[in-house]
Amino acid sequence: MAQTYLPTLKQLQYLIALKDHGHFGRAAESCFVTQSTLSAGIRELEMLIGVTLVERTRRVVRFTPLGERIAGKARKVLREAEELGDMARAAGRPLSGEMRMSVIPTIAPFLLPRILPRLRADYPDLKLFLREEPSAAACDSLHNGRADCVLLALPYACGEVATRPLFDDRLFVAFPEGEMGAGTAPVSANEIDETRLLLLEDGHCLKEHALAACNRPELRAEAQMLGTSLHTIVQMVDNGLGVTMLPEMALKAGILDHTAIHARPLAGEHPLRTIALAWRRASPRERDFLLLAEVLAEAE
Repeated sequence: MAQTYLPTLKQLQYLIALKDHGHFGRAAESCFVTQSTLSAGIRELEMLIGVTLVERTRRVVRFTPLGERIAGKARKVLREAEELGDMARAAGRPLSGEMRMSVIPTIAPFLLPRILPRLRADYPDLKLFLREEPSAAACDSLHNGRADCVLLALPYACGEVATRPLFDDRLFVAFPEGEMGAGTAPVSANEIDETRLLLLEDGHCLKEHALAACNRPELRAEAQMLGTSLHTIVQMVDNGLGVTMLPEMALKAGILDHTAIHARPLAGEHPLRTIALAWRRASPRERDFLLLAEVLAEAE
């Protein structure tokens, strides 16, 4: 019987890194190896299975059709291998070992500073690696094994995942001093001048949550989607360029400190977003994610 030689996990890791980065140098950096080591590992893999997976030119790295299919399968194999380690950790101490969490940009700078100190103090054996990226990229990272869990805002279609809602995050209308009146009474969506509304660029789910909460189609047509971050939009509002929507967690974190901006809650049936933790269904670390969700929920 002929002996079968199987690819190593390291070779599969190199192949996936090259697929993700499309560049030998960047792929090698992500794997913490030299470019020659990564290139040699992929060539060994090709020799092992007897087919070309990657077409190499001076400027372009192009996967063959079979290379695309094998890279997809390799990603699943690596995810399964990682879950073997997850199963062992899950049987031991809770919230220990490495965990990779993607967090959307409209949550990360406001919630993480409040919860990370407690996590470090209560679970010193947990090595939490954080990745800040928009919702679509975060969910893609989750499904492709680059992230173990995702901290995001619902509603959002993240695919076949398990979720644990943490708390509701109310939306506020933020405006320059004197523009919409003082006081603390909720602001009706009808009071917002659509030509003055500043929102985040496409790709940020907060924009969709804000527009859905207002339920005014003309806002979607007239609002200016140009902010790359909430801090940038706040600076524009403080300079009198318009009004915006901010989540309550950003207000609690002091995003309006040292500005002349006022904020009042948005009125409506659902003037909020729901902060949630998501992970792949049937993950062997579900117990850890549920425990992490409890810690996150207390940061409300």
